[in-house]
Amino acid sequence: MNEHEILRAAAEYYSDKLRRFGATPRGVDWNSEDAQQIRFTELLRVAGCDGTFRLNDFGCGYGALLERLDARCTRYTGYDVAPAMIEAARRRYPGRREARFTTALGDVPRADYSVASGIFGVKGAVDAETWLAHIHHTLDEMRARSERGFAFNALTAYSDPERMRPDLYYADPHALFEHCFKRYSQQVALLHDYGLWEFTIRVRLD
Repeated sequence: MNEHEILRAAAEYYSDKLRRFGATPRGVDWNSEDAQQIRFTELLRVAGCDGTFRLNDFGCGYGALLERLDARCTRYTGYDVAPAMIEAARRRYPGRREARFTTALGDVPRADYSVASGIFGVKGAVDAETWLAHIHHTLDEMRARSERGFAFNALTAYSDPERMRPDLYYADPHALFEHCFKRYSQQVALLHDYGLWEFTIRVRLD
């Protein structure tokens, strides 16, 4: 399966979730709003105490992260491969002039930071090696559009074996930390301590 096919399958999967559950955490395949907010908190720490910043949101879904942003975020770009998600986001935030939503990766501008929440978990029928290559490719795209740093999360390979599902991808946190350290920056943080069966990696660019 090539990159185009992977993205098409992801668009179909999440469009179905949105049809079934609407613009809710379950509509983007999260178990609860509380867990969704915990993830947002960990990702947004990448911006630290910056006075203002521009943000790209990869896999933005219906734009839930936008509700967590305050006046420090002067420009928000939400990108998602599912047209139905982008339509839902535009309906949800019709008056947010600083916010833009798109399905075209080429329309995602350079920003101070980029974040991705939950986009690396559902691999479906894709084999693990191909899916990891997809993750690496996506991280390259995030890096190319980020000036100060980026952050993402992934399900952890340290999850309980009896609870693991074959359609999900459980990443090796050490391997992704090393990948980011060697390829992007020596300022990398690995967070595996916030009560969910996943981890967050934050990369501050040199």
